[in-house]
Amino acid sequence: MRRTVQAMLVVAIVIDIAYWTIWFTDRDVLASSHRSAYYEFEDAFPLADLWLGIACVLALVALTRGRPSATFWLTCAGSAGLYLFGMDFLYDVENGIFTSGGGGVVEAVIVALTLVFSVTVLRFAWQRQLAVP
Repeated sequence: MRRTVQAMLVVAIVIDIAYWTIWFTDRDVLASSHRSAYYEFEDAFPLADLWLGIACVLALVALTRGRPSATFWLTCAGSAGLYLFGMDFLYDVENGIFTSGGGGVVEAVIVALTLVFSVTVLRFAWQRQLAVP
């Protein structure tokens, strides 16, 4: 399970970097809506996603090196992901984003991956914490 979580952390870091690189260079590729409210909503996320990315990097390093701090950083990454999932999911449901065509499908995949990632990482951190004497 440790290798799976490490792989998930790497994928999360790559997706985070790729998403924001694309968003700030050609946001129409990712935009699920073209309303100004949607752009304003998405523009509020970079700092929170930066925190998620930092927590993922630190969790990956600590986990790879077998450091006890891995549990802390995994918990930070998982909880940051759950928070972002909650914000994204609620906005998307309230504004019909999931049913808005191809962009909505991409958004649904991102939201689902965020949920699976977050729950998996938190569960692993909890089990790791219980196993450490």
